Amino acid sequence: MKSTRLLFVMLWAWLALSVQAQEGAWKGELDFQGTKLPLVFHFADNGCTMDSPSQGAKGIPAQREILADGTVRVTIAAIGATFEGKNDGNAIRGTFTQMGMEFPLILMPGTLQVNRPQTPVPPFPYREETVSFANDGFTFEGTLVLPVHCDRNTPVVVMVTGSGLQNRDEEMFGHKPFAVIADALARQGIASYRYDDRGYGLEGYQMDAYTTGDFASDAQVALRLMRKRFGKVGVLGHSEGGTIALMMAEQGMPDFIVTLAAMAASGKETLMRQNRASMASLGLSQGILDTCCAVVQQAFEVLAEGKKVEQLSFEGVPAELKLVLESSVKQCDTPYLRYLLNVDVSKSLDKVKCPVLALNGTKDTQVDCASNIQVLESGLINSRHEIKKFEGLNHLFQHCTTGSVLEYQQIEETIAPEVLQAIIGWLKTL
Repeated sequence: MKSTRLLFVMLWAWLALSVQAQEGAWKGELDFQGTKLPLVFHFADNGCTMDSPSQGAKGIPAQREILADGTVRVTIAAIGATFEGKNDGNAIRGTFTQMGMEFPLILMPGTLQVNRPQTPVPPFPYREETVSFANDGFTFEGTLVLPVHCDRNTPVVVMVTGSGLQNRDEEMFGHKPFAVIADALARQGIASYRYDDRGYGLEGYQMDAYTTGDFASDAQVALRLMRKRFGKVGVLGHSEGGTIALMMAEQGMPDFIVTLAAMAASGKETLMRQNRASMASLGLSQGILDTCCAVVQQAFEVLAEGKKVEQLSFEGVPAELKLVLESSVKQCDTPYLRYLLNVDVSKSLDKVKCPVLALNGTKDTQVDCASNIQVLESGLINSRHEIKKFEGLNHLFQHCTTGSVLEYQQIEETIAPEVLQAIIGWLKTL
């Protein structure tokens, strides 16, 4: 009896030591069809969370168990995934499973360290001012960058971020592209104003309750604010911000615009291309891919009409993908997405009269380069414009391998130098 009791005491002591040895941060990489997807697990005595830096996801709730044989089992219910592995003293080696697919995963102690060499570091050879404005019940904080010898004749660009809740630097995955652009412009005598998105930093803010039209309204107020101090005011927008720049140009508001990977094709077409590219990256057969895309297309048609998606046919869709599609459709039923599906600046590009510089990357998997350039070239018939495509650059204008969103965080470069040179060179011709 005593020996059995002693065995249990020793077992629980061993399990306790095993748990303590695994507390803290553990990092590893999944190899998904040649693309590296880093993961970080945070083990603590009061719980467990997981980060997926390449997807911008932090603090995903998880549950950890230590089995009798020492196996570490982590369940991430929110994404339908599990990890099981054993600690060999230096690493936790095991398997990550999601949607019926298994991937080997080795976790090592520590967190991911990122290097962002282009991020501007003071002291700066220019001046910065904090400038705020109000619109639609929100207060917007922003940074006005003033180059040396700045006066009313200095050109200024209002910078408009892409989709998602972002700060004035358009910060994502540790990158600060708008800070990099503003720094490059100021060093060449061009002023800029960038501001935090509406609701940034507010608790309980629901961004999906607002639309591209609302964000365009914010940009219009920012532009009018700059007109009080500068004689030549333009808009530089990335992604959705580029679409907003085109919307404002169609209304004759800015003196010039620069678009970076702007959605010039319709929202419905753009989102369908995004979804097809995303699902194709899973290695689905052509038949299953077409079936899944048909479901998404049907959902988009209904949502664009302002109706509820009540019944969709999932015939031919694998069970594990059906759950993903059902969840995705539910998440799409928001004012933001309904509005975006109906955005189509291509119909009014002939109204743009101001100079336009439009830049796109050939490896952009979010806003297709070829189709959007074609729309711009055929639509901008009444404006002086320059349209350029950059070989091998992704949606963020980084040199990349595949163009996948999963690469953004892993690339040290924030924005290709040739893109900065193209923007500056064109602005100096105005």
